[in-house]
Amino acid sequence: MRLKDKVAIVTGAASGIGNAIAETFAREGAKVVIADLNTDVAKKAADAISAQGRKAMWVKMDVTSESEVDDGVAEVIKQFGDIDILVSNAGIQHIDTIDKLSLQDWKKLLAIHLDGAFLTTRSCIRSMYQSGRGGSIIYMGSVHSKEASPLKAPYVTAKHGLIGLCKVVAKEGASHKVRANVICPGYVETPLVKKQIPEQAKDLGISEEDVIKKVMLKDTVDGEFTTTEDVANVALFFASFEDNALTGQSIVVSHGWFMQ
Repeated sequence: MRLKDKVAIVTGAASGIGNAIAETFAREGAKVVIADLNTDVAKKAADAISAQGRKAMWVKMDVTSESEVDDGVAEVIKQFGDIDILVSNAGIQHIDTIDKLSLQDWKKLLAIHLDGAFLTTRSCIRSMYQSGRGGSIIYMGSVHSKEASPLKAPYVTAKHGLIGLCKVVAKEGASHKVRANVICPGYVETPLVKKQIPEQAKDLGISEEDVIKKVMLKDTVDGEFTTTEDVANVALFFASFEDNALTGQSIVVSHGWFMQ
């Protein structure tokens, strides 16, 4: 098992990509923490992992709340001991042109993606430094960490910002054996993406089928969505790569949509 007895916090893990990562980590021997705003679904997700004979717990966590993040991390340390892995995955999307975008919507998205990444990183990295065990911090970026699309100004801005945060964490954390990386998925069929399809169809004046074929997947090599399993496997790769050779790096997982 590649993560035997490691303690992993995954934010936004009640569903979608975060849940796939949590399940993959648990199968590889990690003690997994489902950190999510949706407590009912978070509890079910943790219970489902526990029912398989693996170790899991859940904590309510609004990643934009300093107190909820710090309290949640403290509870994890109390229950499971030191923290070895953080996957900062919680996020939302907002579709709008810049001229119609409200400051409130701009700030809300940046708060969840960037403030959330900072607060969870700070809380977990303090434990990693203190324990001396080091650890792995993984940010859920996007192809939009490298590229831009219309209608997504705050999302693109936030995902670019995660690349910068990752690089700083990698530089500062190296002497403490803390590594940092970014996963940059293409379009994954999660509730977040499914919600975008009718929104983009309306804003672009095209059919939902055309949004999928001519917008979302038009530049992939095979016309396929990235899967949650694709992303989870990359997260496992980063989490289990226990030296600094890859720290500060990002990997694009997009079926060839973006190549670098």
